[in-house]
Amino acid sequence: MQTHIEHFFHPSSFTITYVVYDKQSKECAIIDPALDFDALASSVDVEQAQNIINFVQQHDLTVTYILETHAHADHISSANYLKNKLGGKIAIGKPITGIQKTFKTIFNLAKDFNTQGMQFDQLLNEGDKLPLGDGEIQVLATPGHTPDSVTYVINNNAFVGDTLFMPDSGSARCDFPGGDAQTLFESIHKIYALGDDTNLYMCHDYQPGGRELKFKTTVAEQKRDNIQISANVPKEEYVKVREARDETLANPKLLFPALQCNIQAGKLPQFAEEENPYLKIPVYGVEKLID
Repeated sequence: MQTHIEHFFHPSSFTITYVVYDKQSKECAIIDPALDFDALASSVDVEQAQNIINFVQQHDLTVTYILETHAHADHISSANYLKNKLGGKIAIGKPITGIQKTFKTIFNLAKDFNTQGMQFDQLLNEGDKLPLGDGEIQVLATPGHTPDSVTYVINNNAFVGDTLFMPDSGSARCDFPGGDAQTLFESIHKIYALGDDTNLYMCHDYQPGGRELKFKTTVAEQKRDNIQISANVPKEEYVKVREARDETLANPKLLFPALQCNIQAGKLPQFAEEENPYLKIPVYGVEKLID
């Protein structure tokens, strides 16, 4: 398969979306697409998604899959919008069902909210292979940041979601429900086992120190230079440092709107009659108001 990879950077959420396509068949997969969301105005827009649509149409591509590396907590997915415009199957790791159950309770969602993953077209397991052109996309389960985290391997390229960041930024947090630092350590070493020359594509780059955007590295570079989990860092040390850092981190600013949409493939909450959709914000610490 003659693979071409095009990236699209979403500055407001520091998200990188990828369109991966086979130059011969022109079949493509879209990985981790983002929707524009203004939290202050509580409004959505499709400028970023339209950039992807324009690229797909200009290159006469056929969308086979829209792939999520996990249920994101820092941006709203545009997977549902893109499917309506371009077609393709929306796929995510099968453990999304457990995440749906967790957040159905947290957000007090409707009793009939489905927690069997039916909002997605395909739920993925370790070892699954998705056809793309005359090649395939291999699914690698890489939980730890979230239970449903997966890595997509296409030829010598791996799309790792939030499991890893660029070497100067380290690795993902593990304090979301179902996250676990020991599991993340093992998942990262599973990625390292792909081989030193494997290209790794990040889902986010926060541009520390204001440096230019970087989103591509290699297994060899990560093993040598990652500030949190180079190849010689023992599990116990990594877990200790990772858990201590997680205790200091604030929630992502789009945590509540993102999860309410992303556990259902980027769909906005259901419409009530003649009303706009509404997002819920849970309130904690209410016990402090009680005498």
